[in-house]
Amino acid sequence: MHKILLIIQREYFSRVKKKSFLLMTFLVPLFFIALYGGIFYLTKKSFKDAHAHVYILDQQGSFAQQLKSDPNITFSVSDRSLQDLKKQIKDDEQNSSILVIPKEIYQQSTIELISADKANITIQNAVARQLEGIIRIGEYKKLGIDPELLQSVQPHISVNAKELTEDGEEKNSNTGIAMGIGVGLAVLVYLSLFLYGVQVMRGVIEEKSNRIIEVIISSVKPFQLMMGKIIGIGMVGLTQFLLWIILTGGLVFGATKLINKETVEQAAMQQGGPGMNTVSQAPASGLGSGILQHLESVNVTEIIVCFFLFFLSGYLLYSAIFAAVGSAVDSETEANQFTMPITMPLLLTYVLSFGVIINDPNGPIATWLSFIPFTSPIAMLVRIPFGVPTWQIAVSLALLVSTFLLVTWLAAKIYRVGILIYGKKANWKEIIKWMKY
Repeated sequence: MHKILLIIQREYFSRVKKKSFLLMTFLVPLFFIALYGGIFYLTKKSFKDAHAHVYILDQQGSFAQQLKSDPNITFSVSDRSLQDLKKQIKDDEQNSSILVIPKEIYQQSTIELISADKANITIQNAVARQLEGIIRIGEYKKLGIDPELLQSVQPHISVNAKELTEDGEEKNSNTGIAMGIGVGLAVLVYLSLFLYGVQVMRGVIEEKSNRIIEVIISSVKPFQLMMGKIIGIGMVGLTQFLLWIILTGGLVFGATKLINKETVEQAAMQQGGPGMNTVSQAPASGLGSGILQHLESVNVTEIIVCFFLFFLSGYLLYSAIFAAVGSAVDSETEANQFTMPITMPLLLTYVLSFGVIINDPNGPIATWLSFIPFTSPIAMLVRIPFGVPTWQIAVSLALLVSTFLLVTWLAAKIYRVGILIYGKKANWKEIIKWMKY
């Protein structure tokens, strides 16, 4: 046991002290927040840059005055000829188009939108929607129907979803939050199991190719070395996750406070000053309280605990397999023929997480995937935000741990033989033979 602890210590601190680990740990949360901020900014800027100026040639006569400009489109009625307008939009630096409304628009339901380049689909849809509304109102008037009366009858149903607890009480149920958390956990676990599992494999291949392994084996048993590497690198992953959670939580909390402060200031300006009573209520309706209110619909403690349990168990399972593969080959190129079959269950569950599992988390496919040890680290974590019976979580975890122990026993037999074999390409038949030694 003492030797395993020494190996764990060596694997852990040799990686944690690297500059690359520190950079990844502290920059990843900033990177993702900057990424989402950049996407939001560029999306907003693209809509601003896509603003179009549309010249109207209304041959019908009654449509031009009814078209309304909005933040995306500026309409202007033109009395110039179509040829002159074509020359103008060719020389115009701004995004310009010509809207030709024919006399028979009520019969044809077709218009022309002429642009110097390909017309923006957003602009096309906006123009079509406005014209459809105008035609609809015109048809209503022909039939003697009051359009304003119809527009006043626009019911909107707000669904306040509830779910029953084990005690028969009702609690809020927010499916959107559960789906977001489920997909986020699927991405995180898939990338993490693959990333840290491959690190174990690379570490074994490196020591084997440098012939360091022969020196180490003289004082440490192969099983002790394998377990020390697996647990040490796993602790590196958990440390990185904890720091990511703390840093991301701090950044999100700071951003929420900043947004709430701006909300308060805007409300104060609208209400006539910061001394108004309505301003003191603004933080309660801010973004932070809204997020917390939605998070109340899921069991955050259960999600965090289950995340660490299933991540750790899944990591130990796949790392044992990766360690066995690393011991059986001499280079990463040779390892590729084995890594694809190993990671296929993870990849399959990862893909199904975005459709089958989140759409029907308690269905037969999702349930069986959460019991199969090679798929349960992802499938069960996707299901947990939707509410999973405790016995299913316990059975899934028990099967995962049992499979880890079995796979570790088999991987140790492969590892014991494979780390001392050089220059011979291993195949599946050879690896199965090693298990029988």
